[in-house]
Amino acid sequence: MENSQPERSAAVIDFAGLRPAAVPYVSFDRRELSEILKVYGRMVAAGEWRDYAIDTLRERAVFSIFRRSSEMPLFRVEKNPKLARRQGMFSVIGAGGQVLKRGHELASVLRVFNKGLRLIDER
Repeated sequence: MENSQPERSAAVIDFAGLRPAAVPYVSFDRRELSEILKVYGRMVAAGEWRDYAIDTLRERAVFSIFRRSSEMPLFRVEKNPKLARRQGMFSVIGAGGQVLKRGHELASVLRVFNKGLRLIDER
């Protein structure tokens, strides 16, 4: 009796050659993150904010600030190096997508939170 199934053999595939080249991601450095967390800690102590998320993407880094983790972010602090020579690579964006402040220096952009920005409850 002949076996009607084809003969199977194991083949070794080198996946290293299939991987795309490593793409650098944008991230906050230690000094920038320290400045952001200083403001975040102050607002948590005031009871305004309760959670955050950090995203490192190919084009930008995003620090999202939440009142509750199940909601949309109240604010986003973004670092976009492509805008460094134009409007500045740092920006604070509100919940509706409006740019609240943009600039070249992170400290000056974060001053927007010193003015007492608060989410107005629409109940």
